[in-house]
Order: sequence, then C-alpha cells, then structure tokens
Amino acid sequence: MKTVDQRLNEGRSYRNLASFERRDKLVEGYATTFDDPYVLWSDEEYTIREQVDPHAFDECDMSDVIMQYDHQGRVFARTSNGTLTLRTDDRGLHIEADLNGTEIGRQLLEEIAGGYTNKMSFGFRVEEDKRETVEEEGHTTILRTITKISKLYDVSAVSLPANDATSISARAFGEGVIAEAVEERHARELRERQKKAIKILLEVQK
Repeated sequence: MKTVDQRLNEGRSYRNLASFERRDKLVEGYATTFDDPYVLWSDEEYTIREQVDPHAFDECDMSDVIMQYDHQGRVFARTSNGTLTLRTDDRGLHIEADLNGTEIGRQLLEEIAGGYTNKMSFGFRVEEDKRETVEEEGHTTILRTITKISKLYDVSAVSLPANDATSISARAFGEGVIAEAVEERHARELRERQKKAIKILLEVQK
C-alpha cells in the first residue's frame, strides 16, 4: 500500500538546476532556467536531455508555493504569507525569500552565506511537453522540452550532489522515455521489413 506522501507525490517531478545567493537579509536566485538543456540520462545507447520553455509557467498555478530543503521537511518561506516571491524573466524562474521568520530559516541563511548550500531545485507537474529524437551512429539522443507546467509545488535549497528525489525522478522518466524509444524503433524496423516483403512479392508476381 502506498503511503500518503507517495500518493501526494505521484506525477511530481524534481529538478535541481540553478543557484542562489544571500543578498542582505534575503536569498534570491533561479529555481530553473529557460532553454538551458540538462542531461537526465546517459549511457552507451541513449542520452536524454531536458529543458524548460520560456512560456512553460504562463498558465501555471503558483497560488501557494513553499520553500523547503531537498523538497522535504520544514517550510522556510511561502508565497501565501509574503515571505516568498516568484517571477519569470528572460533567464528563468526567479525566487526571492525572507528566511528570517524561523530559527531554522536563519540557520539556512547562514549556510547559504557561507557557501555550504548554493543550489536550487523546483517541484512541479508537467502538463505538456514535446520531444525531438536524433539517431546517429547507433546512439539515440532525445531532447524533451517542457512547454506547460500546470502546478508549481515548491522551490528548494538542495545539497550537492543531487538529492535522491531528483535522481529517482530523472531515472524513472529516463527509463520510460527509453522504453518508448525502443518500442518506436521496433515498430519502425517492422514497417521496413513489411515494405521489403511487399516489394519482393510484387517483383515475384511480375
């Protein structure tokens, strides 16, 4: 049986992409950047890259977004009480957070100031995407562009290396896309064999 957290997290994706810094009593930075491909999966046969379209957040529900650490635990800031503000610009999804409201928030503020924590991530639900596939010398490269995000759940300070949620999400997505690509390749090979068989049959009947 799935736990409550597992049910709530179904369909969510996590990506740790951008960085942030302390500025006076606030922290600010980018939870994600636009048109900036990053690798989700890479092996001898497949490379899966992903990027976020500049208009992906145009219709996104950002009514009550929280700031966490590694997408779990205590809440450091949130949009509903004015301690977290979000906006998109030419670079990406910009965040600004006031972490002075709680003791643990002030501790995180010092960690950021000291350079111990300097990366960000965001938790979201994808509504629409598009994919481009290039096959070259036996290697398949798939570029996924996220074109519409329906819900933004959280922005998070993250540790290095990538936190487990990000890695698990990337692996799960990668395995799914590879399975689709393999199925598509098999279908294409079957169609080619059928065409050759029909061509041979037609030649025999002449």
